Amino acid sequence: MSIPLLEVKPSSQNQRVEGYEVPSEDTPIGYRLTDTSAVSDIDEIIWAGYRQIFSEHLIIESYRQPFLESQLRNRAITVRDFIRGLGKSDVYRELVGETNSNYRLVDISFKRFLGRATYNQKEQIAWSIVIATKGLNGFIDAIVDSEEYRENFGNDIVPYQRRRFKGRPFNLVNPRYNGDWRDRENIRNLQGRGYYRARQTGDVTKELVRQAIPSNFMKMASGIFTPEVNYQRSRDRVLSQIKTMEIPDTTRKDTLPQTTIKPTKVALPYDYIPSDPRN
Repeated sequence: MSIPLLEVKPSSQNQRVEGYEVPSEDTPIGYRLTDTSAVSDIDEIIWAGYRQIFSEHLIIESYRQPFLESQLRNRAITVRDFIRGLGKSDVYRELVGETNSNYRLVDISFKRFLGRATYNQKEQIAWSIVIATKGLNGFIDAIVDSEEYRENFGNDIVPYQRRRFKGRPFNLVNPRYNGDWRDRENIRNLQGRGYYRARQTGDVTKELVRQAIPSNFMKMASGIFTPEVNYQRSRDRVLSQIKTMEIPDTTRKDTLPQTTIKPTKVALPYDYIPSDPRN
């Protein structure tokens, strides 16, 4: 018997009321399957679904799901089933599911599937219980089959960020992993060995060991003694040196006597010719 979902009250009413924003170029575009009339329109819906769920602006060929794409092009499945398939794919499991804790997985999945962030930590705890009891696939089914998803997106609309009243879009400010994943990867490099055992074997360097045990490394770093510097005493010492310092006189003194130039008579080699030849 599965644990029922806990009741969660939203911490802000902004998530539950209609927005009053003036439409602009930042207003999200709603991609609807019923509005498509050409093959290019379906391609835009498929690309929008990849961008929303995988949060990748450049879709790598290995990330694509050709079976889901073919079913959607032939109208064999709805957009909601296409989004469900992307959430259950190995790509989403590797990119998001395995690189985050359950709490952060809930927050990221809500932003990508429901178009909003979690209300508070209580909601993250409540949905993390769903992950623990039903697994990732059951968690995706619970979100896509929820009443909130059906009311806002139905069967034919690609999910989008419903309220962008502040900040940037979710897919631009939320990395797909955080420090938890880096710590787990470093510990995985130790292959389950302890600190001293790793040192005795010599297979792992000291730098890798310290990276794999961040709490020990931070404790060691905080215990390093740094000599205390008396900045006031240093300031007074510098000021006293400046007061007693003799600045050499670098002005130039001209001690050479100035020569006096006297007028002298000069005999010209030619006679003066007046300007008027009649004179």
